[in-house]
Amino acid sequence: MSEFRRIVMSSFLMLLLHFPAADLKRYIVRPGDEVTLPCDYVMHDQDKCERTLWRFYDSPYPPGVRLFEDGQIHKGAKAKSDRLRVTEKCSLVIKKVTEEDAGFYSCSQFNRSGEQQGPDSDVILSVVSMTEYQVNDEVTLRCSVETDGWCDPVKWLLQGRDVDKYQREIKTSQSPCSASVTFLTSHFSYTTRSELLSCEVTNGFTGEEHLFPFSPQSSGDATTTGTPIDEWTSESNTGTGADCKHPEGPAVWWVILVSVGLAALIVTVVTVHIWTRAKGEGS
Repeated sequence: MSEFRRIVMSSFLMLLLHFPAADLKRYIVRPGDEVTLPCDYVMHDQDKCERTLWRFYDSPYPPGVRLFEDGQIHKGAKAKSDRLRVTEKCSLVIKKVTEEDAGFYSCSQFNRSGEQQGPDSDVILSVVSMTEYQVNDEVTLRCSVETDGWCDPVKWLLQGRDVDKYQREIKTSQSPCSASVTFLTSHFSYTTRSELLSCEVTNGFTGEEHLFPFSPQSSGDATTTGTPIDEWTSESNTGTGADCKHPEGPAVWWVILVSVGLAALIVTVVTVHIWTRAKGEGS
């Protein structure tokens, strides 16, 4: 079931890349970082983003989790309310990022009548984690990136270069969302590991490479990521908006995307089938 979910999410994200209207942004961070997710289509006639709605999706299925609504952190986000805040420009700030924060974020704007205005501002957040474990005299370092259904190419670098797979001192292994290196404890001291080894994650959307020097899981000290913005913090941790508010927003958007995706898939299958038959008859 998890593999099916990953395939569905990957297909959905690939579909987004081919939509001109989907101005999709992407952030790749480590646990413990602080990240600011922008809301691009903000209506300026609001005091404290009271007509801004932030949602989080960890799967391609609506309705998602409401994080911010009616000018305050939503009650549905109570578990992480101490790590969330919204800036004057309605950007969403997540402090001390965890792996559970990885996923799809959507910011919507509404007029005073509750009707959505303009397109959603969509952001994908990926979280890179590194683990280290030892068995007897062997140490294994693992680097993984997760967006709950979407994988990016991951590999280890030694002094900025690819680790030689045929190098006796270091064993490498790959999986769709992670990469591991294994070596004897005598080969690298702990300090040397952090200086020489780094994990490279390639943004599957843009091809941009992100380099993360080796270090164990972050202690939680935030490192600001993105553009600093003047901020205000909502003091309330409970939202007053009803769950049925703005039902026509992202839910319909998801249905349209899925429908277009299925249509594109059908067209592709039919085209390949016709081409195969024509090629067979021609020979």
